[in-house]
Amino acid sequence: MLIDKILIGTTNKGKIREFRKLFEDLEIKVLTLEDMPEKINVVEDRETFLENALKKAKEYANFYKLPVITEDAGLEIELLNGYPGVYSARFYKIEFGGVENIGDGETKDEANIRKLLRLLKGKNNRKARFVSNIVFYTPEKFGLWTEGYLYGRIAEEPKGDKGFGYDPIFIPEGYIQTLAEFDLEEKNKISHRGEASYKLKKLLTKILK
Repeated sequence: MLIDKILIGTTNKGKIREFRKLFEDLEIKVLTLEDMPEKINVVEDRETFLENALKKAKEYANFYKLPVITEDAGLEIELLNGYPGVYSARFYKIEFGGVENIGDGETKDEANIRKLLRLLKGKNNRKARFVSNIVFYTPEKFGLWTEGYLYGRIAEEPKGDKGFGYDPIFIPEGYIQTLAEFDLEEKNKISHRGEASYKLKKLLTKILK
């Protein structure tokens, strides 16, 4: 299979930065949705990470006529029966646990974190895991998918400024610092996205020969 370009199907700047680093050694031009002159909006309305990632991959590959890599990822909290899960990016505004308003000058990430810490206040069970499902899909309807996990616990308060999303309150198993205190290369070595990406790279290097 001859491929000289791959489109990363996201506008999330944190994800773009991590994906560019993860796939920089493939010797393929990596594009993102920000590079595309035309934009389409794909609604993530499925019930699982894989279904959301696959929906995005199919629609982007069909529209842009390029091989696409998409991801759906999120945080699952044991005490909250897996929430926020597929609602991770918009957890602040769903009814589960009560709607959390965004304050002046506050980001969605900060509102999500504030809501989650409120729900876990005083709780001993703070077990959590990050989940990543990544899909590679071509306009010719050839597809691959991989998954990655990172287990850990939720901190009592945010720490660090190097990550995004829930990174400031997630402490990986075996560590005392949050993901937001890791350098990018160190984070990619242990993260759910890193694991799923490394698995996909192994598959891609075989089919791209």
